[in-house]
Amino acid sequence: MAPTLCPDCRVQRRMAWRNDRTFYVRKCDLTGEEFVSGYPESAPFPVYKPDAWYSDDWDPLKYGRDYNYSKTFFENWYELYKEVPKLGIDIVNCENSDFCNYCGDEKNCYLDIAGEANEDCYFNLFTKYSKNCADCTFVYKSELTYESISCYNCHNVRYSMYVDDSFDCAFSFDLKGCSNVLFSANLRNQKYMIYNKQYSKEEYEKELKKYNFGSYKEVQKYIKQYRELLQKAIHRDTYVSKSEDCTGNNIKNSKNTKYAFNITDCENSKFLFDVLDAKDCYDLSYSLYDPEGSLELISTLNMKFSAFSMASHYCANTFYSDQCNNSSDLFGCIGLNKQKFCILNKQYSEQDYQKEVNKISEQMKQSGEWGEFFPNKYAPFAYNETVAYEYFPLFKEDCIARGFAWKDANPKDYQKQSYQIPDDIVDVSEKITQNLLSCIDCEKNYKIVAQELALYKQMILPIPRKCPDCRHRERIKQRNPRQLWYRQCMCTQPEHTHKGRPADNAWRSHAGRCPIEFETTYSPERKEIIYCETCYQKEII
Repeated sequence: MAPTLCPDCRVQRRMAWRNDRTFYVRKCDLTGEEFVSGYPESAPFPVYKPDAWYSDDWDPLKYGRDYNYSKTFFENWYELYKEVPKLGIDIVNCENSDFCNYCGDEKNCYLDIAGEANEDCYFNLFTKYSKNCADCTFVYKSELTYESISCYNCHNVRYSMYVDDSFDCAFSFDLKGCSNVLFSANLRNQKYMIYNKQYSKEEYEKELKKYNFGSYKEVQKYIKQYRELLQKAIHRDTYVSKSEDCTGNNIKNSKNTKYAFNITDCENSKFLFDVLDAKDCYDLSYSLYDPEGSLELISTLNMKFSAFSMASHYCANTFYSDQCNNSSDLFGCIGLNKQKFCILNKQYSEQDYQKEVNKISEQMKQSGEWGEFFPNKYAPFAYNETVAYEYFPLFKEDCIARGFAWKDANPKDYQKQSYQIPDDIVDVSEKITQNLLSCIDCEKNYKIVAQELALYKQMILPIPRKCPDCRHRERIKQRNPRQLWYRQCMCTQPEHTHKGRPADNAWRSHAGRCPIEFETTYSPERKEIIYCETCYQKEII
């Protein structure tokens, strides 16, 4: 059946089922032990800590039941949903990294989200195979990287964006193969540059001593200068590399994939958001490792020919299911592992399974449920606890009107700060880790943990005055929205003719401006200089 919602509303509905960053300390309903969970004690279902949930100490099949045709499918499913124990936090093979989520193979990490194989990393999103990184988004195989976005193979890079294979760089944009670069943009294989001006090694080191990167007040000035630099830099229409016939942004090694954002190695797909290796898929969010022939999935790994499912891994032919693993031929199931031919957690023969699924599907088509994701009213999180709120912010009244829940602020989280943070990191002592700080934006309390302070000391960084959530939201604002607009290339250089096209008046328009139009994530109101790919490549390389 054709979708009843637009792509943005579909992804918003899916994202309302994913809580990345709201943590609760609660008891495991199986062992009684306290642990860090994404679900509060008031959740309407049992919640288990990871080692208990993955253990053989409980059997999800015991919750199986017959389908009740006097009720709708979603009513049947939600009755099961309220009884089956949930995985309290999604971390696998992590050491000393309890305050993380959707992470695997992490060591000594804190508030790392969707990370993989990181060590000593804090407050990151989608940071992988990295060490000693903090407050980063989409950073890979990097070390000592701070407040940076979309960086690969970097070392000692801070306050920067779109930096690859570089080290000792700060407040810079769009660098590749660079070192010892400050306040610069659009550079390739350069070193000892400040404001895109070349220096000798001795001159650069002398200039560098004029900056105090450990002072909070000074760094605020540098951030302002960096944002001014971004307005003057040349921006690509879309950040797409080694890809063919794709639209969206931050796309690598993909082909024939449309309206996609932050994807790698995908093909013949559409409406993908934070996806790896997808083939022949539609409407996926946070889905990795070879999803194929699937649609409307969120927080999944290696799903084949599946649809309308969440937080499930290594499954095939799985529909309307949640937190199922290593299984196939499931319909409306929750928490199953290594199972086959199950409906509402009840085991069937292959023949009876197919017969019952066909019957349920027909009822769903009649009720209008078939082809729809799970209803908003059943989502286990408040809307403002989920990633939907990050990308599609709504006021409380709008949330309630649309069937989403809302969580009001807890006054206990807003105590007044009495500790005075020194301006310079050299003057900050271990005492700060014993004090409660208050965010200068939202006033919510936060703490500086010992390993975090050690990283600031090592990198000579000032203590952040904003809480981790506000810092995360600031990085979201720095990234372009996941929307597309039609615009015209802003290049006016006459020598930048396009391959096979003459540089004459018929080719140029608007006083020598390149006539190429494209879809871009830069809205028409934005003031940055936006070039088409051909003009960008000729200008930069």
